[in-house]
Amino acid sequence: MKKIVKNSLCLLILLAMFDTSSFAQRKGRSVTENLPKFDRRMYHFGFLLGANHMNFAIKTVEDLTPFDSLTNVTTKPDFGFDIGIVSSLRLTKYLSLRFVPTLSFGNRTVEYTFRYRDSISYIQNKKIESTFMTFPLYIKYQSKRLGNFRAYIIGGAKYSIDMASQAKKRNKEGEAPIKLARNDYMVDVGTGVDFFLPYFKFGIELKMSYGLRDLLIKENTIYTNSVKRLNSKIFQLSFTFEG
Repeated sequence: MKKIVKNSLCLLILLAMFDTSSFAQRKGRSVTENLPKFDRRMYHFGFLLGANHMNFAIKTVEDLTPFDSLTNVTTKPDFGFDIGIVSSLRLTKYLSLRFVPTLSFGNRTVEYTFRYRDSISYIQNKKIESTFMTFPLYIKYQSKRLGNFRAYIIGGAKYSIDMASQAKKRNKEGEAPIKLARNDYMVDVGTGVDFFLPYFKFGIELKMSYGLRDLLIKENTIYTNSVKRLNSKIFQLSFTFEG
């Protein structure tokens, strides 16, 4: 994931440098400014498409000795995708309020390592599928527009509902699934760039979401009693289209 974030940030920086350099080269000549009245509108709408990288921030109990042969508990992230609706309200020249209800699909895995016959280990995975309906409210602080380019930072909070949650599902005999709470509260922070095209504004945005709630539902099994906390940690790369 670090490599993905690093590459995404490099892409944003390169795009910014390219557009700023291009603007500087054209300075002194006539520059066609796309959508010149876009920022004067009180509100505008659009949609979002993106990819996510879902994971957990996990905290295990300090001593795993009481849990038989269990030696380690870790998490494995996976990729998913997002679709959403963008609505933006202009507050000042450089500030806007954004409401972006989004549907996110993804998977995460909790990985348990057991010791077998002293020297041999084996791993048992508990895969968790999630379908989040999120309701984020953001403050967007944007730079001065340079030609058809602008950078910004964004931050806020959101409420999420996991529509794939099995919190109330009864376990079948012999099963020991990992169940998560249905609702969560998250803090988001990110950065991005906007490009003003002839007919719409195109944005590239990278955000990180961190869940504030311990999602794990304890069911008195080795898989839940060995974990103290399980919080959501999600990276999102989004592409916005606003008219």
